[in-house]
Amino acid sequence: MRHFAAPIEREQSDAFARRQAAAIEERGWALWAVEVVGGASFAGFVGLAEPRFDAHLTPAVKIGWRLARANWGNGYATEAARESLRYGFEVLDLDEIVSFTTSANDRSRRVMERIGMAHDPDGDFEHPALPPGHPVRPHVLYRLGHATYHRPDSEEERP
Repeated sequence: MRHFAAPIEREQSDAFARRQAAAIEERGWALWAVEVVGGASFAGFVGLAEPRFDAHLTPAVKIGWRLARANWGNGYATEAARESLRYGFEVLDLDEIVSFTTSANDRSRRVMERIGMAHDPDGDFEHPALPPGHPVRPHVLYRLGHATYHRPDSEEERP
């Protein structure tokens, strides 16, 4: 949890899950639950969302993920993120998808780079939902445009 402001309580987690379910029901997409075949029935979530704060990058559609630690390092975030990009560009026909994380979150930054996103240093920002001086307030911004999106065609290009 070192890359997040604070752990969330069960009630907050349940409310988050209800918001995602409502978004999927309403528009067909949101942050989707990740299940591991023959493994965890809930490994975390990956998908598309609209940031719920005002900043120079909003409005936007972002790709995001959060997996339980036991599921790190298996390529699940990368695999599901690639499928989320495919859905965003090929089904929703989005012009751009962004992603962001706290500056020190190297694992998430590597996922962003593996899925073809590019760091936009001019877009880096202080997360407006966190107080000045908070250790995870500095965020990096990554972008991928529809015009530069490349769908992996071969097994070698997939996780």
